[in-house]
Amino acid sequence: MQIQQNEQHPDKPQDHHRFPWGSVSFVVIVLLSIAVIATIWIYLGTDAGIFCTVLFVAFGAVFAFLQLTPSLFSKTTEPSTAPQIIIHTSPSEHGFTNAVPSSKQNILDATIIPHIDQPSLVERSSSETESLVWNVPYHRNPFFTGREALLEQLHDHFSQAATAAITQPPAITGLGGIGKTQIAIEYAYRHREEYQYVLWVNATEPVTLTEGFVQIARLVQLPIKEEQDQHKVIEAVKQWLTNHNGWLLVLDNADDLNLASEFLPTTGKGHMLLTTRDAATGSLANFEVDKMEKRESMELLLQRAKILTAHAPLSQASEADQTTASTIVEEMDGLPLAIDQAGAYIEETQCSLSAYLKAYQKRRDKLLRQRGAVNKDHPDAVATTWSLNFEQVEQQSPIAADLLRFLAFLAPDAIPEELIMKGANELGEQLEPIAADETLLDEAIGTLRRFSLVQRNSEKYVLFIHRLVQAILKASMTDELRRQWSERTVRAVNHAFPGVEVSTWPQCERLLPHALVCAELINEYALELPEAARLLNETGRYLDDRAQYEQAKPLYERALAFNEQGLGPNHPATATSLNNLAALYDNQGDYEQAKSLYERALAIREQALGHNHPDTARSLNNLAFLYDRQGDYEQAKPLYERALAIYKQALGHNHPDTATGLNNLAGLYDRQGDYEQAKPLYERALAINEQALGHNHPDTKVVRQNYTRLLEEMKQQGKNT
Repeated sequence: MQIQQNEQHPDKPQDHHRFPWGSVSFVVIVLLSIAVIATIWIYLGTDAGIFCTVLFVAFGAVFAFLQLTPSLFSKTTEPSTAPQIIIHTSPSEHGFTNAVPSSKQNILDATIIPHIDQPSLVERSSSETESLVWNVPYHRNPFFTGREALLEQLHDHFSQAATAAITQPPAITGLGGIGKTQIAIEYAYRHREEYQYVLWVNATEPVTLTEGFVQIARLVQLPIKEEQDQHKVIEAVKQWLTNHNGWLLVLDNADDLNLASEFLPTTGKGHMLLTTRDAATGSLANFEVDKMEKRESMELLLQRAKILTAHAPLSQASEADQTTASTIVEEMDGLPLAIDQAGAYIEETQCSLSAYLKAYQKRRDKLLRQRGAVNKDHPDAVATTWSLNFEQVEQQSPIAADLLRFLAFLAPDAIPEELIMKGANELGEQLEPIAADETLLDEAIGTLRRFSLVQRNSEKYVLFIHRLVQAILKASMTDELRRQWSERTVRAVNHAFPGVEVSTWPQCERLLPHALVCAELINEYALELPEAARLLNETGRYLDDRAQYEQAKPLYERALAFNEQGLGPNHPATATSLNNLAALYDNQGDYEQAKSLYERALAIREQALGHNHPDTARSLNNLAFLYDRQGDYEQAKPLYERALAIYKQALGHNHPDTATGLNNLAGLYDRQGDYEQAKPLYERALAINEQALGHNHPDTKVVRQNYTRLLEEMKQQGKNT
């Protein structure tokens, strides 16, 4: 049973502008008082003057207090508490209570920036607050150069076509490494004063899109923001975008435009901007990014190398530097990513432009001999600059080199630094010391940043690596080395991924994209590791909890296959996998599939663990719930009763699992209309949870809601409560 609150916002008090007669009267009285006191001092002497002065000061203080602080005596009205709505849903915790809370720690992944009062492209309503909600995960690039025409075209598109901003949103298209994301970042920073909401979503895959829209729900404080079923949250965000104005929504790396279109509102007054490698943009307005012009490329190289100061004109460079820079950018074919890495190398090593050019040409020729023809996905310019930079990293910091190898096997965006810290013991001898000394991680990240190989958001403790850099790094490895780092990555992510509970949902959300990449590595390299089975199972559990059933199912199936093959068909871990897969079918309404899996899990647990083990009770509970939701109360009741008896015997009468059993049995009586049987069970369950978990724990809230609703129903039917 989920609990959800409707939010009510009381109207703001109106300011009533009137002439300040009271204040004027006060000033007049003060002036007259001064005149009278002066007269008394002159004609009646000092004693009388002091007495009158004190009297008038006291009078003035009382008058000022009454006049200038009327709010102390005015009556205020507190906003009313919104009623709670009870929504009956299927279970999703894998202890499987009959009631599952949806509450979760509220995390606003955003920065509030004071609003700059300038004319807006998007008309705002007077009720909107004057602050900018901002969740762009990247800092502004101090070396951003050129692209002025494209930025102006984007701005003109938004300015001139109010309806086209939604029906034909612009898509920045181009090859990898061409600078699409950097252009979107620059546009967001350059025009942020024109919006009230600047919202950024990583559109790489379904899970990152979903996560991004859930974050938006939290940012704009939608009542449904912590709803367990994330599909409902997505629809609520789309509706919010339709109903509001003053927003810019960026979908970055939306290479699957069909997928991205499922998340876009069809109407509204805001602005949407996409970046994609897909040039076939269909109804989207295509803003193709060409390779940088030669002059802009030279400026970027010289500024990044600190030969020119930021935004200095090319003319300030020497003629010799301009000539060599011209040759270098021609070699790099105008790719900003390659030029940026070249500038970083020159700055860090303090080599001359001509020395870098020789090293670059020598390395490029060697790579071409190794790699053969040009690979469109791995441009030679980027591969060559990366190779030179990575060679320097290996010489300066073996820890940084291994850190980059690890990052290459994760999702490229928003890599949590705590993942590196928690998983360091699984990442080989170079990275293992990081687990005990965080400064080593800072030093390694600093080395990679100096060579423009990663970006860091120090406020949110996440790292970013370009997908091209990942691809080139993995392509440079042998098959054996790729497999080794795949195994290390799976073990590290498994170590960091928590057991799935409502309280750990925020951690699971941060790690989910990387866990899904690990699932691909497990399949690609057939990694039959205990850590792989556990990671698949926990990732599936989290997706199952968030109603992402289609994504959870193959993870559960793979975990089940691992356990059956590696541990045997009658192992307790196999029963766990069977139970979780059964729960997924149960949630989807496929009761026949669920029933057979639940029964098999129960049989394994009774055989392997015994008839009175808590896990056996959980299987009984889950099977009972399956019958219960189908209305087969006769089958459900003895299973609930047996589960409750085991909980009491194995865990004690005051254990939260015992409260779960009481709550579920009470729910069965409740649904049958046997309120007299249900009431004492709810009361006992509530008392246990309040004592063991606290009054505000999600499970306590659920039982309290069940009990409160029961009392209301009994009252309506005239029964004694």
